[in-house]
Amino acid sequence: MKNCITLLCLIFGLTHLMGQNQAKRTIVTTDGEIDDVDTFIRFLMYTNEFDTEGLVYSSSMWHWKGDDKGTKFTSEMEMTRNIYGERSELRWPGTNWIQELLAEYKKVHPNLLLHDKNYPSAEALLELVKVGNIDFEGEMDQRTEGSKWIAEKLLDDDPREIFLQAWGGTNTIARALKSIEEDYSKKRNWKEIKAKVSKKAIIYTIMDQDATYKKYIGPNWPEIRVFYNANQFWCFAYPWKQFVPKSQQPYLEGSFMGANIINNHGPLFEKYYSYGDGQKQDGDPNHFEGDISKIVNTERGSFSKYDFISEGDSPAFLHLVDVGLANYEDPSRGGWSGRFEQSKENPFRFEDGELAADINPETGEMDTSYPQTRWIKPMQLDFAARADWCVKSFEDANHPPKINVIQGNYINASAGQSITLNLSSEDVDGDPVHFKVWSYVEAGDGATAIELKANNAIINIPESAKSGEEYHIIVEGTDAGFPALTRYQRVILTVR
Repeated sequence: MKNCITLLCLIFGLTHLMGQNQAKRTIVTTDGEIDDVDTFIRFLMYTNEFDTEGLVYSSSMWHWKGDDKGTKFTSEMEMTRNIYGERSELRWPGTNWIQELLAEYKKVHPNLLLHDKNYPSAEALLELVKVGNIDFEGEMDQRTEGSKWIAEKLLDDDPREIFLQAWGGTNTIARALKSIEEDYSKKRNWKEIKAKVSKKAIIYTIMDQDATYKKYIGPNWPEIRVFYNANQFWCFAYPWKQFVPKSQQPYLEGSFMGANIINNHGPLFEKYYSYGDGQKQDGDPNHFEGDISKIVNTERGSFSKYDFISEGDSPAFLHLVDVGLANYEDPSRGGWSGRFEQSKENPFRFEDGELAADINPETGEMDTSYPQTRWIKPMQLDFAARADWCVKSFEDANHPPKINVIQGNYINASAGQSITLNLSSEDVDGDPVHFKVWSYVEAGDGATAIELKANNAIINIPESAKSGEEYHIIVEGTDAGFPALTRYQRVILTVR
């Protein structure tokens, strides 16, 4: 499997080399559920880390507008078909909520610029808002403003990849690809155009929220890379109490969320949905979470005011945030967006599930959610720091450290060899940085013995190591500021 992944990385190596020193390009498609709203607020806090090139309203099995003619529709997806039956619309939150949140973002943008000049303006982001295919779940018959925008980006001359995030269904993305096929499949250079688009597009999808990937994208564009998250996102979604280890849950509870993220962090965070906050999304009758009288003894558990509700789509954009884990090119390495293994049926598709499970140290068992939940504390502290950036000066806020490994990130070693890694850190706030070094066993081929002495980590390769095996060492540096911020370096030891 590791050899297959290495070969795949080589296939896409040229594309990566052309864009590795540039910001990643991304387009978001969203159905506007309340967890999309919360995801979008977090997304805005990280827009300094990548190039946003589209914010596209789309539909899903849970949310669609209807055609305003009363046309009845029954879901193709078994779950929503059984829940809702025949409908003429379904929980549609409209096509203004992104613009409304950007108006709040505009108010905090000047303060964000104090912390990073790369935050895009609200005006620039507003120009990227497009309406895609929203009338029905899975509708991809019509060319829409959103689908045409995606197609245009996939065909442009910028060699960088386009990271397509499907927070809802994949139908607007599918319509964009279908338009390209319709326009070019009869032309002499179709083979080259299809190859270009296939290498350029990456789809990160949260479940199948309509049938368009299975019915159109997969069969017709099999060489488009797909990162398919159907399991790990649940720990960052509505039933998080059932998936998140007890040690991580305090960072999702109201005592942390209210004080460090939601309250006194500017007008944008006043729009962040949490349990018992009194808010109600227009168009969605199922949004009960803001009513404090209804949040005890729910099917998901009992909740308190300001408890986290859901950001089930945040893993999608977190794949673009470079915290030093080097997981963008190879999602089997794992990072803040989860960990994915190459599909046995299609080498261009990466999936979570049993094959991508990690050992949960609290239970001692393999856990399909732990590749995501292991990062919740540092992710939440990082989010809290960025909430501070909305209201605090640079001097009064905390900023992440930079971690360095003198020997580099890729080292050849022999079985039984002892290797010393010299670690250093830079912290713009002048805070001391504490190191932790550990083996990411599931990301590689096993564990190594590690001894940390001051800023030196001594790594002992097992005597039993075989040629070609990889051992992944995570160097984790956490500063002493508040919120304490963590960055990493991944060192991959390859056995000769």
